Amino acid sequence: MSAEAFAAAARTLDLPGPFTLESGARLPAVRVAYRSWGELDEHGGNAVLVCHALTGSADVDRWWGALLGPGRALDPGRDFVVCSNVLGGCYGTTGPTSLRPDGRPWGAGFPDVSVRDIVRVQAALLDSLGVKRLRLVIGGSLGGMQVLEWALLFPERVQAIAPIAIAVRHSAWAIALSETQRQAIAADPRWRDGNYPAEDPPSAGLAAARMVAMCSYRSRASLEPRFGRERAGDGRYAVESWLHHHGRALVDRFDAGSYVALTKAMDTHDVGRGRGGWREALATVKAKALVVSIDSDVLYPPVEQEELAAALPDARLATLQSPHGHDAFLIEAEAVAELVRGFRAAQATRGVEGRREEASWVA
Repeated sequence: MSAEAFAAAARTLDLPGPFTLESGARLPAVRVAYRSWGELDEHGGNAVLVCHALTGSADVDRWWGALLGPGRALDPGRDFVVCSNVLGGCYGTTGPTSLRPDGRPWGAGFPDVSVRDIVRVQAALLDSLGVKRLRLVIGGSLGGMQVLEWALLFPERVQAIAPIAIAVRHSAWAIALSETQRQAIAADPRWRDGNYPAEDPPSAGLAAARMVAMCSYRSRASLEPRFGRERAGDGRYAVESWLHHHGRALVDRFDAGSYVALTKAMDTHDVGRGRGGWREALATVKAKALVVSIDSDVLYPPVEQEELAAALPDARLATLQSPHGHDAFLIEAEAVAELVRGFRAAQATRGVEGRREEASWVA
């Protein structure tokens, strides 16, 4: 599905006035594309915010349908579920493909954004929708970064959080992988120092970047049994064909400029930046937390979630056992749903003033 098709499924909101970014740069206008399920109660207090990952969209029903629906972990009969496309993306929220005041696309001129900027735009959206309090903020990967920033930027507004497959800060390992992907895009002749015609985007570079990313999203235990040394009909190894398929699929639905902008935003992720260090910052979090780790994740390995859970004042650490690596939070959606359902049920029983529980869940 194309970026235009994803955006067409969403509603949009234009935020009033210019928006000042963490860097000090100003966007003259910001449009936010979002989707919602269920109804907001009269007190504005039954909302759940879902935060999507790098190339995700507001279409939670497409990529996390196991969590969303009647009787599920995120139940529109009980919750007002909201997900917005992130600032800097290409699915309807302002980003590199958006037009400047002079009518030309931002392209490489789009200013650097941070995860905190993304969250502040979400907060402005929720203000406009009348949301006063969030029962839960949940997301994995880039979404998990947003979850943590919600707990730190708006502590009085967030009751519970579920950061999945993420760390307290982007490691040198993760930054190195991001830069490798950006350089793959930069090597595409169509990139031209970040400027490229909309009708002829740098598809080869973006496809190569996605192929690099897929190697970090999965694990040896996931790829070896599936592909081994088998060859496809065209003579390539089967795993090569799989990588090329994912590269082409992303080119069909995503923008290279947004990929660069959002991987740079992910590199800014550090909950301790400007807050006296990550331990000090996390010690101030008031929200109850379910921290989900994936035992085979090579991008954000389990030690990083252990570190996160130990630093939060009220956290449960859940380990999702899967051979599929980082992508398990999407592939094993039923298991994630069960963890979230259990966490929310425990919170409802315990109440918001319950005692700290030193618990480790294994799914």
